[in-house]
Amino acid sequence: MSKISEYIISENKSSKPYILITVFLSLFALVGFAYYGLPFFFDFMVNDFGYSRAQVTSGNAAGKLVVAPLFGFLAGWMIDKYGPRPLMLFGSLCMGISFIGLSHSSSLSMFYIFYIFNAMGYVFGGPLPCQVLISKFFDHNRGKAMGIAYLGIGVGGAIVPILATNVESVFGWQNALIILGILIVLISFPMAFFIKDKDRGKTKTQKIKQTPVKMKEILRNPNFYLLAVGSMCAIGAVGGINQHLKLYLSDFDYSQSMAANIFSIVLLSSLGGRVLMGWLADIINRKYVMMIIYLIVTVAILILFLPLFPGRIYLFAVVFGIGLGGDYMIIPLIAGDLFGVKALGRVMGIILVADGMADSFFPVIVGYLYNDVYGYKLGFSILIAVALLGILIVSFLPKSKQYSSKEVELQTS
Repeated sequence: MSKISEYIISENKSSKPYILITVFLSLFALVGFAYYGLPFFFDFMVNDFGYSRAQVTSGNAAGKLVVAPLFGFLAGWMIDKYGPRPLMLFGSLCMGISFIGLSHSSSLSMFYIFYIFNAMGYVFGGPLPCQVLISKFFDHNRGKAMGIAYLGIGVGGAIVPILATNVESVFGWQNALIILGILIVLISFPMAFFIKDKDRGKTKTQKIKQTPVKMKEILRNPNFYLLAVGSMCAIGAVGGINQHLKLYLSDFDYSQSMAANIFSIVLLSSLGGRVLMGWLADIINRKYVMMIIYLIVTVAILILFLPLFPGRIYLFAVVFGIGLGGDYMIIPLIAGDLFGVKALGRVMGIILVADGMADSFFPVIVGYLYNDVYGYKLGFSILIAVALLGILIVSFLPKSKQYSSKEVELQTS
């Protein structure tokens, strides 16, 4: 192979389309398949392993409470220093191991051990490195790029319930989990392996000159805490619904296939939500986009309190999906505006720790508050209050600086 050909191939592996596809597939597998796939098996674990609803939703909490404080900031620091590639590869393998292990975790100790692998896969290979990778390569169209890349979550999440249902019906739910674990690695590992990262995107991101913000300055900035706590509220509300949706549907005697269809509607709606919110994030101030997203999540949960009528659950699925689509995507966009791309790994490393704790804490609370008389009413009421609190907190954030394409070009010259 000539040097020219090698150069062309090398450049293609650092091009914007290659990065978009890589991030799309990583989020497709490590979040779409993993995060939205596991709750689909919770009722099988409750029935076959004898876990309670609180226990089966506590694995996510246990894993993230161990991994996030220990490795969240470390992962962010490593990404800023070495680039996202090595962490994405490690995270892919951890997530595959977690699915294979959870398929036979009949004891709580095994269950929690493999959920630790699950949390490591999410922290090292999930949104954190993907957000930094997108931010390095995209400037004035960052919102649209993030929205397109995050479609991977919606596509993966929409496919996994239907795939899991069909595979489970043929091979049983335990073998279905093993097959999903293998697929996660096969989908997310190869493209990430060939990324030419570290400073490959430097010539692109230097279009906007940035002085790295020191960590102590970030921690002294009240906006950091407003963003962290505000995002925790929304992530906690979304996580509380996500982790219990399959169990909620089982209370109304939805079949496995019907539940899979509802999951798919949620995730398909999230595709539109990601594109819409990504587009809005490039034309209006991102603070207001964040508040709109949190309001949509609140409205979606309120729909579950309406009297039963035909199509109620499908209306919820569409509205919740739109809010879900923008929820995770908007946080790194605002963080990048407030603190700069060069510090994004460290900033998001800490914020993802906080968000991970909220995402794991609230489903457990909802599980403990569930009872046979009132069902999920009390737990879901708390999630509504938390989402509204998130809107209030985010309203105190400043209007972040967003660069237009003309400003980018001027700063380049």
